[in-house]
Amino acid sequence: FRPPARLRLWRAVGRYGLGGYLAAIAVVSLAMLALGLSLAGAAGAGALALVVLAITGIGVAVDVGAAIVTTVVTRSVPPTPLPGLDLAKGIPPQLRTLVAVPVLLHDTDELATQIERLEVHHLSSTGGALHYALLSDAMDAQAESTAQDAPLVAAAMLAIAHLNGRYTSQDGDRFFFLHRRRLWNASEGVWMGWERKRGKLAELNRLLRGAADTSFAVVSGAVPQDIRYVITLDADTRLLRGTVRQMIGKMAHPLNQPQFDSPAKLVSTGYGILQPRVTASLPTGQEGSIYQRIFSNQGGIEPYAAAVSDVYQDLFDEGSFTGKGIYEVDAFEAALAGRVPENTLLSHDLFEGVFARAALASDIEVIEDFPSRYDADRRRHHRWARGDWQLLPWIFGAKRHDGGGIPAVGRWKMIDNLRRSLLAPLAIATLFAGWLMAPVVAVVWTIVVVVMVALPRLMPLPFGIVPERSGVTLRSHFAALGNDALIAGSQIALSVMLLTDTAANMLDAILRTAWRLAISRRHLLEWVTAARSGGGCS
Repeated sequence: FRPPARLRLWRAVGRYGLGGYLAAIAVVSLAMLALGLSLAGAAGAGALALVVLAITGIGVAVDVGAAIVTTVVTRSVPPTPLPGLDLAKGIPPQLRTLVAVPVLLHDTDELATQIERLEVHHLSSTGGALHYALLSDAMDAQAESTAQDAPLVAAAMLAIAHLNGRYTSQDGDRFFFLHRRRLWNASEGVWMGWERKRGKLAELNRLLRGAADTSFAVVSGAVPQDIRYVITLDADTRLLRGTVRQMIGKMAHPLNQPQFDSPAKLVSTGYGILQPRVTASLPTGQEGSIYQRIFSNQGGIEPYAAAVSDVYQDLFDEGSFTGKGIYEVDAFEAALAGRVPENTLLSHDLFEGVFARAALASDIEVIEDFPSRYDADRRRHHRWARGDWQLLPWIFGAKRHDGGGIPAVGRWKMIDNLRRSLLAPLAIATLFAGWLMAPVVAVVWTIVVVVMVALPRLMPLPFGIVPERSGVTLRSHFAALGNDALIAGSQIALSVMLLTDTAANMLDAILRTAWRLAISRRHLLEWVTAARSGGGCS
């Protein structure tokens, strides 16, 4: 069997590693920029004007180049699902797993919702050696405790006891409530849970290995000490039936076992983390806002297809951790031990996935809500951008050699996040540069930039013209294709209209982070939950 030429091409790129991938992006980006500049030159732009447009337009061209290369790779290289064990009969004791949901206690209504979701997680999962826990912090406060704390903790303990009474287990308690006390944080100027979500998981791992000095002040029962895996979910994550069994089965397969490289202090082969595909919930009927309907759409005619391609998994055999997934406790802890000083790391998921080595299992899916309003989504992206730029000391700065440094692919992922946060400001800059030139040049360059901004959203559409599976009528197929085109057009229109505001939001996040890193050293853990900001996901 001889693979198709396109598959052989990208396998060759993969053999050259990250350099081959980046070279492909560079070639395509320069080609797109040259095409745009040739159109501006034909409209009358002089040599100096073309130099200015090239300098300001390179960021937008790189985004187009990355989108084209990624699309070609994911359409050329078929996804290869990770092998997994069949655990249909239940989870054996040697693979004992804890499903952990980090939450902040807001009020009794939110608590009731989280308890109900914990029960649903249990009902959607295979039986056996499975346990479920709410990892709880109280809201930030100006005192170590508040009047609202005790009633909420008591209500949570009662609800967990009720669940344990309803779903009995031979292994002791199946459900747990683990609540941390607030600690004073001088950098943030508040009493809060130590290191927020990252600290919650780090202390959970220590608790699972017998530590008695964590800040968990309330523990509803004796937590098993032989937990091998932890499945961490956000408060709004929903599991499909069988998802837990599939994740554990893949992590436990011999070919996926993590091998820790002690000198490099990271997982070198196998995987310490498995990241499922995360899909935004699809609003139905009267549910959801117009904004949510437009931007939560993932594109493609089959949103619940069994597997999709991912450029990092396909070319480099590793994915990116986004905070929802399963990890092996010992490998995770060994890879992250001593790497992060307090009050420095806000966006920790990608960082953890680089050292513990994450895999993407695109044939496993979890569902999460999407923000229903633009302002909530805007705040979410602001927080993400702040977290990404706070990784600068590890990417380029004083911490870049700590613990052997960040591997090349992981470093590029972090740099790529910085690039994406700069896209809107650079697009505004190159548009403004064009508008300072002759009217004809300004119009042509504006069209070029808008097309470049739109192209990443338009590229998937041609691949949907031909049905990918049989049994679909042409009428329904083209109706779905038309809906995809309408969604893509709406996304482009809104993105262009909101481009200036997006640029201002990203610049604020970048400059705010630069000030905090270099000068104030305060509020590096500033964070507001999605529920408090009016969003639907974290």
